Amino acid sequence: MSEEPEAPFLEIPEDDSESTEPSEETADQPESEEPAQAKPKRRPPWRRRRRAPAPEPEPEPEPEPQSEAEYTAEPEPAPRLILEPEPEPEEPEPEPQPDPPIVAGRDLRKRYGSGNAAVNALNGVTLSLPAGSFTAIMGPSGSGKSTLMHLLAGLDAPTEGEVWLGPTRLSDLDEGERTRIRRGRVGFVLQSFNLLGMLTAEQNIVLPLRIAGREVDAQWLNWLLHAVGMHNLRGRRPGELSGGEQQRVSLARALIGKPAVLFADEPTGNLDSHNTDIILTMLRRACQDLGQTIVIVTHDPQVASHADQIVFLEDGRITRVASLSET
Repeated sequence: MSEEPEAPFLEIPEDDSESTEPSEETADQPESEEPAQAKPKRRPPWRRRRRAPAPEPEPEPEPEPQSEAEYTAEPEPAPRLILEPEPEPEEPEPEPQPDPPIVAGRDLRKRYGSGNAAVNALNGVTLSLPAGSFTAIMGPSGSGKSTLMHLLAGLDAPTEGEVWLGPTRLSDLDEGERTRIRRGRVGFVLQSFNLLGMLTAEQNIVLPLRIAGREVDAQWLNWLLHAVGMHNLRGRRPGELSGGEQQRVSLARALIGKPAVLFADEPTGNLDSHNTDIILTMLRRACQDLGQTIVIVTHDPQVASHADQIVFLEDGRITRVASLSET
């Protein structure tokens, strides 16, 4: 069996640049004073590094096709910044004001006569009465209590000072105007009953309305007759009635016009104790149930005890104002 010839050995020539032995050409050359710069070594091609190829850029994604609605839809408006107004500072609640007086007198003075014979019945009296109150005016004889009531009721004019009935100043009115004010807004109960003998009890009660040309409220009339206990005696004349019954008719007559204030001057002076209690109870009920303002003039402490407050007069001056709890 014949032997295969050996493959010739392939010699790889060495790079001249890497050879450190001097060549024949350079060996004979004299060395220069300055050393020659070394040439950079070159790597053989099989030892050279290959750079990695640059990555190809990724393709941009294609935009999704928009629908026709998106093309035609209006763009949404930009949000608006809404500034809420600052809350206004709360104003403090006003304090409740007292109700205005229904009748008032300011610095009232009443003088009778002139010169050395002048008599001062009132000397600077100031008084204010709220609506729905029950006031008793007390004092000895000659103290000025009846004079004060006449001024507050508009029956007389003060020498000095002012009288107010609600919002009306009576001093600004003439006698005719004061009379119309009294008919519509003031009621009177006097010591003398002042009933007309030819009229029945019912006719005496409605007489102030007839004079003023006002219509009679039949329901209110019947309520008053029952309240004063005269519904069964409405057809009797004054001569057929007792003193207490006549005073009850007088009280109903004072209330028939629904006055702003009722003045009573010694309303129980001619009555016995039984009828006195009946009249005072009726006055108390008129104040509580009807909200009626009542001013009563008396010298009797028992009568004054039914009131809410007592005004004490002496020598034409107010000396004290006491509530019922204080007395």
